[in-house]
Amino acid sequence: MRITVIGATGTVGRIFLKLLEERNFPYSELNLCASSKSLGKSLSVNNKSYKIEPVSAELLRKTDITFISATTEISNEIGLLAQSCGSTVIDDSSAFRLKPNVPLVVPEINVDDLYNHQGIISIPNCTTTPLAMVLNALSKYQSINRVIVDTYQSVSGTGKSAINELHQQHSQLTSNQTISDPQIYPHQIAFNLIPQIDVFTKNDYTKEEEKIINETRKILHNSNLPISSTCVRVPVIISHSEAVHIEFNKEISTKKIRELLLNHRGISILDDTKTNSYPTPLQTEGTNDVYVGRIRKDVSHKNGIALWIVCDNLRKGAALNAIQIAEELIERNLVKYTP
Repeated sequence: MRITVIGATGTVGRIFLKLLEERNFPYSELNLCASSKSLGKSLSVNNKSYKIEPVSAELLRKTDITFISATTEISNEIGLLAQSCGSTVIDDSSAFRLKPNVPLVVPEINVDDLYNHQGIISIPNCTTTPLAMVLNALSKYQSINRVIVDTYQSVSGTGKSAINELHQQHSQLTSNQTISDPQIYPHQIAFNLIPQIDVFTKNDYTKEEEKIINETRKILHNSNLPISSTCVRVPVIISHSEAVHIEFNKEISTKKIRELLLNHRGISILDDTKTNSYPTPLQTEGTNDVYVGRIRKDVSHKNGIALWIVCDNLRKGAALNAIQIAEELIERNLVKYTP
């Protein structure tokens, strides 16, 4: 299996390389690409050094699977080029997610959608994946009438520059220095919350909020699912959190909710109010599961349930999902490759 990683030096790209090692992914050849400022640098994978090289059609023609973690613009350009070169693309951007002929896949939910791929497969937004997994577990037992989700998203979802800005602002504030003007976000992020992720749209939702709505519907094959979202950037480095309220068509017990979640692959429960046990970003950083806690009846609606979800956005929210998709492609003989 010949693999090319586009965006290898980025936050998601580096986790992807680490997961190649952890999961003993069966590659025979590995190529690493990144922006021009990284050319010539080296990264170590499985105790072997790989130089960062430029992307080219020649390289992509010799690639079985191309993993892309880059901007939407770069994904559009390189993704289509790789597809035309015969490489199967697994893309982490929003470039192709809502295109009808591109599967948007979470392997624990809709792995069979891979059979419809035409050379490009999309990974959902990092907040969509954990939400969709929880809704998938619950909707198999009871129809869902409405979902309201509020997200609390770490700065690593933006990238290394945002992590650096948070560290810089925190250092300046705690040492009584004048804080630099924010460059990445519209406001200071240190010791603050910003209820805006991406730009606002005509209906006053942000693009991030619309991504969660539309992507969740596509993954669950439920285009009419009533869902509303509010996305907030928080001064946390890794892991996204979500407060979710779900209204069912019939009353459902918290005991049944726990049972359904525990039986779903990739979901773990941390939920014991007696010991103050619930998932937090620090607990989930570096882990692969979607963690759920604070499971309780919604006191405002007899058919409602409230719960709390936390997930490492760089792993299951991005890189791990890509690795799992590649593994499924190989297992199902859905990708042509050189052993």
